[in-house]
Amino acid sequence: MIDRSSAHHLLEYLSIFPVVGLLGPRQSGKTTLALHFAAISEKPAIYLDLERTSDLEKLQEAELYLESQGEKLVIMDEIQRKPELFPLLRSLVDARRRAGEPPPYFLILGSASRTLLQQTSESLAGRIGYLEMLPLSLDEVGLQHQSVLWQRGGYPDSFLADSDRESTIWREEFIATFLERDLGQLGFNYPAVQLRRLWSMLAHNHSQLLNFSRLASGLGLRDKQVRTYIDTLTDLYMLRQLQPWSANNGKRLSKRPKVYIRDTGLLHTLANIPNMEALFGHPLVGPSWEGFVIETLIQRAGPKWEAFYYRASGGAEIDLVMVGPQGERIAIEIKRTLSPQKSRGFRSASEDIQATARYFIIPTQDAYPLDPHTQVVGLNYPIFEKAI
Repeated sequence: MIDRSSAHHLLEYLSIFPVVGLLGPRQSGKTTLALHFAAISEKPAIYLDLERTSDLEKLQEAELYLESQGEKLVIMDEIQRKPELFPLLRSLVDARRRAGEPPPYFLILGSASRTLLQQTSESLAGRIGYLEMLPLSLDEVGLQHQSVLWQRGGYPDSFLADSDRESTIWREEFIATFLERDLGQLGFNYPAVQLRRLWSMLAHNHSQLLNFSRLASGLGLRDKQVRTYIDTLTDLYMLRQLQPWSANNGKRLSKRPKVYIRDTGLLHTLANIPNMEALFGHPLVGPSWEGFVIETLIQRAGPKWEAFYYRASGGAEIDLVMVGPQGERIAIEIKRTLSPQKSRGFRSASEDIQATARYFIIPTQDAYPLDPHTQVVGLNYPIFEKAI
């Protein structure tokens, strides 16, 4: 079993919160981690899959059933299918607290983002802690597997497949199942063929500014409908909308988000890129590398850091701006070259945001200065440790 970073926080969160939400896309390993944790936990545990009819029947009288579990850890998978359980969980936790008894403990797994889930779980405020479990990251698989992770993406079954062909087949089936079954089960009744076309169009616009009107025109849809589809794919961890840096510095700045397919394996499948050789000859190789680096760094930084891009009308641009909890501002330019060149636009943009550190990230393990203010580094470099 690959050592997942979420596992290190799960025990801590369960010691603090009576309810812990482990969120992330389907097939990212949430269930595997939860069952592994239940097997090694000192506390007895019970697992309920809310997509299984037999487990749903146990919750016909949910209050009686959950009360009968005493102090067991109750794991409920795909919790977004039963949002009516959230007020009951609050009631059970509060009743035990008022009686001076140890609270019941719940580990709920969800395939929707925290933003989406919180719309139906507000009654658990103050009683729930959220953790994210995303597909495998570079820090979890090791730098020696960087190329495989970039090509195949981080979904465990795709990354660990015996061959590139098997990995591609798995990703093709994942996309089809997500569109034809999973979305409907999550409550989104969108036309699968239409959404697949949009997703493929977004793959070919990976790392570009979102142009809702152009996408809508290409699909024969209204702008509002395309926005809804894109926001849904974002809430379900398929897309990242990287927001623009905004500041009152007197310059005209881009106001539209940039869009990325979060998992590069899915990106390559949507763009019909079957292997690394094909990727190197494809126009998306640079944008794909950019998205891979951005996703790696955002995961590594953690929730206390915020991510943006910067683009001014005069050409000043930064691929990624990371803003830290102490006001750190790291300007990051991403290049798939071993010979990066100084950029006037990057220098100007870094001055605009008053960057506290500047980096060029390239496919290397070396580190050297590009100029007195800018370091050239690889993904192995501890950018955020250096910022503290």
